[in-house]
Amino acid sequence: MAEKVLMKGNEALAEAAIRAGCRFFFGYPITPQNELLEYMARHLPEVGGTFLQSESEIGAINMVFGAACAGVRVMTSSSGPGISLKQEGISYIAGSEVPAVIVNIMRTGPGLGGIAPTQSDYFQATKGGGHGDYRLMVLAPASVQEMVDLTALAFEKADEYRNPVLILGDGVLGQMMEPVVLPAPSPEKTVEKPWATTGKGDNEKAKLITSLYIQPEEAERFCDHLRAKYSAMEERETRFECYRTDDAEIIAVAYGTAARLCMAAVDMVREKGIRAGLIRPITLFPFPSAPLRKAAEGGAWFLTVELSTGQMVEDVRLAVGGRQPVAFYGRSGGMVPDPRVIAARLEELAEKKGNAETAQPNEGGAA
Repeated sequence: MAEKVLMKGNEALAEAAIRAGCRFFFGYPITPQNELLEYMARHLPEVGGTFLQSESEIGAINMVFGAACAGVRVMTSSSGPGISLKQEGISYIAGSEVPAVIVNIMRTGPGLGGIAPTQSDYFQATKGGGHGDYRLMVLAPASVQEMVDLTALAFEKADEYRNPVLILGDGVLGQMMEPVVLPAPSPEKTVEKPWATTGKGDNEKAKLITSLYIQPEEAERFCDHLRAKYSAMEERETRFECYRTDDAEIIAVAYGTAARLCMAAVDMVREKGIRAGLIRPITLFPFPSAPLRKAAEGGAWFLTVELSTGQMVEDVRLAVGGRQPVAFYGRSGGMVPDPRVIAARLEELAEKKGNAETAQPNEGGAA
């Protein structure tokens, strides 16, 4: 049965994975996600699962690849530099159409960077850090409870689409403690996987999983097949949250930890009579372009807030399509934005919008 407990984000995610039926975990330590490995090492064997600390991140992702081909629920986790090392394997997993869950608790970069929280792996996660025409479904929790809920969803969608799903958190979410409601364990929940390499069974031919297509025509058909799958994700799986946007003229756009800060900032400026709101993408791929486009058509201006020098802002601008201005505010290197500073940026944007709307045609535009 479900239970309410106080847990750290990394540990809550690990427990959610076990309760979702994950029975194989392969990983390599890196801060700030080490509690996740430690939790798996302690508790996965208690349910008959296998935890293995590999010799490297490259070894870990290829162990994930092998287990996924056998049809079991499998997960790995790391942080930015480790995820970079796993990119070739992730490309192979996506190209072989086998389900797996990958967790990135982001730290600063580029290079070795630091261990402080950031959101600077957005491009790596959503644009495909590996080779080839592939995409990952990317889920962005904003609370410890969502780290639990989205982990269960990640396993479900990975199986449904036969595609790796990435959970993109950051050091704040991984380290913070919050009350969470854990779902009842569902290890008995199984999904039919007739493609899995579990032996010939009643088939005349051995099962083969591959991403190797030598003939260009065959390779193109396969890439078209993947493209159709990603299009289906865009049609069915886009998730987002709107906060006080019904009458908003100024809309902050942020995900994860940055969204929590923006929510406080929106409340601050609302007290001053400024009609502000927040759109929080929960899926970063597929990206929720529709609500942004609709708000832009209604005349709203936007402020994208990130714990980076600006990555998601490019997708926001594509969604808005030049209909309205999109401003940006971000902190990097592990610095976390102050909600009061975000509120000041929202106020500045509201003033510019007001001036633009009252300006005479020969006075020029704004922003």
